[in-house]
Amino acid sequence: MNGIAIGAGTSLLGPSALWGEVQKPVAGVSPILAGYPPALTGMRGSHEGSYEVAHALAWRGEKPSSYEKLDEHYDLVVVGAGISGLAAAWMYRQKVGPDARILILDNHDDFGGHAKRNEFHHKGRMLLSLGGAQNLENPNSFGEASSQLLKDLGIDPDAMAAGMTEPHALSDLSVDNGMSIKTPNGHVTVGGNWLAFMHGEGDYKPAVRSLPLPKDQQDKLIELFGGDKDYLDELSLMEKYRYSKTVSYNQFLSERVGLDARSMGILNAQLLIHQGPTGWNMSVLEALASGMPGLQGMGWLGEWADRLAFGVAPKLFEIRQFADGNATVARLMVLKMIPEVAPSTQGFEDIAVSRFDYDTLDRATQSTQIRLNSTAVGVRETPDGSVEVDYVQAGKPSRITADHAVLACYNALIPHLCPELPEPQKEALRYGVKIPFVYANVLLDNGRATSQLGMTRTSCPDDAFQMITTAPPTTCGGFEPPRGPDDPVVMLMMSSPTPAQPGAGARDVFRLGRHAIYTTPFSTYEKQVRDQLQGILGAYGFDHERDIRGITVNRIPHGYAYGYFDLDDPEWPEGEAPHEIGRAQFGRISIANTDSEARPNLDGAVDAAARAINEQTRSHA
Repeated sequence: MNGIAIGAGTSLLGPSALWGEVQKPVAGVSPILAGYPPALTGMRGSHEGSYEVAHALAWRGEKPSSYEKLDEHYDLVVVGAGISGLAAAWMYRQKVGPDARILILDNHDDFGGHAKRNEFHHKGRMLLSLGGAQNLENPNSFGEASSQLLKDLGIDPDAMAAGMTEPHALSDLSVDNGMSIKTPNGHVTVGGNWLAFMHGEGDYKPAVRSLPLPKDQQDKLIELFGGDKDYLDELSLMEKYRYSKTVSYNQFLSERVGLDARSMGILNAQLLIHQGPTGWNMSVLEALASGMPGLQGMGWLGEWADRLAFGVAPKLFEIRQFADGNATVARLMVLKMIPEVAPSTQGFEDIAVSRFDYDTLDRATQSTQIRLNSTAVGVRETPDGSVEVDYVQAGKPSRITADHAVLACYNALIPHLCPELPEPQKEALRYGVKIPFVYANVLLDNGRATSQLGMTRTSCPDDAFQMITTAPPTTCGGFEPPRGPDDPVVMLMMSSPTPAQPGAGARDVFRLGRHAIYTTPFSTYEKQVRDQLQGILGAYGFDHERDIRGITVNRIPHGYAYGYFDLDDPEWPEGEAPHEIGRAQFGRISIANTDSEARPNLDGAVDAAARAINEQTRSHA
């Protein structure tokens, strides 16, 4: 009921154990759930068994010495069943025809990549939440490829907006979002719209005075939020710009504003969840562009720009969400390519409540197959003009061939999969470091305590999970969200494990965050979840031992695509940035992932897929 902790011993296995034995079922998991990954609890995301073979290859250069050559040849093999990989397969079908033979390999036990679905069943109800990729940002402004994909899948952004049963802070910037500060006697939660408060809007002064902080720190926060002081008044406009590009936001907050570490944490919690690092790794300009306060305190021009931006942004910034996040997009693509997975499902209208039959994903009778629990370890062109793909599934090394290959996996793995790539391209692929996150979903027996809290989201700067929120209450896809405080509810808890280290580079702290994820056991995450929810909700009658009915922890050690930082990265000429060099076509092999676009959005993933398929169909028709 409290999640299933899976042992960490497999991370120590040698090569013979990794590809010498057939993997055994996980003990303690019911046969029904074992065949249905969305409903599994405990440690999910980058789960045990999904990464060991890839780590052996990337860390130690180890891979099988021999492979069974299967009698399988495909028109296209895609490595990675995330949004990019699924979109690449769909676009190839659209160009070549539905009879094209396509195989999609993925090392996880579920498809979707970061767009994972978390499903709970309690009191006769199904409850959903997202295990990674959250939303569609400004879908009505998507480019041609992404807009066409939404049309192909029947996704209507306007219908998504209408499906929200109540205002929710994850998708509406004007909705109240609280601030919860830890004290020796539990958390103090101050309600209101803190995104507005940080820009001098609303009753920000009494809200700040309600925080358990020393008065001098309250004074400084009020001064920062109000925008009454120009912290760089001795600098010219050009000097202010240079300062904002070369000085970290936290250094600005410390030296110019006078905030201490705890007060800075209130602002850093926002940056951690939305961007990945703290203000030590973001320039002042980057932090301001991310919505942090301070722009209005840089003279009349900054104040005018801040008021204009904050006044207009909530009205123009469209966020559309499904109950399971972008997992719905992945599921709709799978349904389109493999209708047998849910033959009675219509599509957009009922996709949220559809149960997929995972046994149908990899049937040879289908033109498109998805082979899960399969880690690619080698991809190369052959002298006869085809591509060989080596992979390991359930401890068994196998080899297949294809006319084309699309690598929709992480950039950092590609040099190990394709050592024949030019050295400058491999160096470029190694440059970025993906940004780690942890998303925990917690099933509560009822929503009484969360209802009394009075808001759908609150920031928690002193806790392991810097933001908690109720799951998106949308009826899109036929889902029936909780309707009252007596209904069970899912709490989504979001964490960035990237540490605050002044002077350390962004890529270095992202590696530290990733290491923290891999070395943190489920029991630690469970304790963090219980302690934090008890501290915030305990005043409203919440009892974690009684009310928590399930925990799913989604580890995302390789999360957001690296998008470059002012303090660490130069400004490359167009076409010469690492992500642009790294994504170059290599004969019958193309690359499609958000890393290749240097942006973590869904439309970035789809744009990458469109580029890769255009390369392959144009060059090798």
